Amino acid sequence: MAIEVVAQTRTVQGRGASRRLRHGGKVPGILYGGKAEPVNIELDQNSLFHQLLDEKFHASILTLALDGSKQPVLLRAVNMHPWKSEVQHIDFQRVSADQKIHIKVPLHFVNADKSPAIKEQGGLITHVLNDVDIRCLPADLPEFIQVDLSNISIGHSIHVRDVAMPQGVELALGGNENPTVASAQIPKAAIAEEEAAAAAAAAVSVEGVAAPAEAVPAAADVPTVKQKAPEPAAPAADEKGGKGGKGDKGDKK
Repeated sequence: MAIEVVAQTRTVQGRGASRRLRHGGKVPGILYGGKAEPVNIELDQNSLFHQLLDEKFHASILTLALDGSKQPVLLRAVNMHPWKSEVQHIDFQRVSADQKIHIKVPLHFVNADKSPAIKEQGGLITHVLNDVDIRCLPADLPEFIQVDLSNISIGHSIHVRDVAMPQGVELALGGNENPTVASAQIPKAAIAEEEAAAAAAAAVSVEGVAAPAEAVPAAADVPTVKQKAPEPAAPAADEKGGKGGKGDKGDKK
């Protein structure tokens, strides 16, 4: 069942008019596309905000009820207030049943708990993408695309081209583009624990080995200091005088 959005044609334009519209609980918007001219519209703030919380609202063919007539549209852009839960502006595009549309569709991941990465290897699966670009006719537009994780293992990834597309849906990719959708790896915390345990074990083994005794230096390695030769001893004085020397003269009688 299509989601219905109620709107009215907006006659006033400009920044001041849009500001007054928001103060009055309304949201300014625009409807464009197809063969008709763009139309300025306004919607109720409260009901629109709650509709935007539904994932289906962002990737479904919506029914826009405008001034008593209904037409199929796609949500194309939403501008939110920087910090308030308030829609500032919204864009819708008309769609034709016989023309393909280009749109982002959410990805739903299933069977992660059955994968070898989690069930057998204690790993972690990271979702790299949350949506994917596709092309299809409005009647073939899926609400979401399912990604089966049951066969992923540690060190491996699933890419966009690996994901099975529903009938009538094709990927909107260019050339060899094939981005990663999900990958499996060991959690960083587990790696850090293993590294810490290995470091602790290495420290224990080092402490258990006796430290080598201090090496005794070889005699040849001991530096020598040249000693100063001792001074020669002074000759002892003769009690009777030196040899060949004159003795003291006695008194002549």
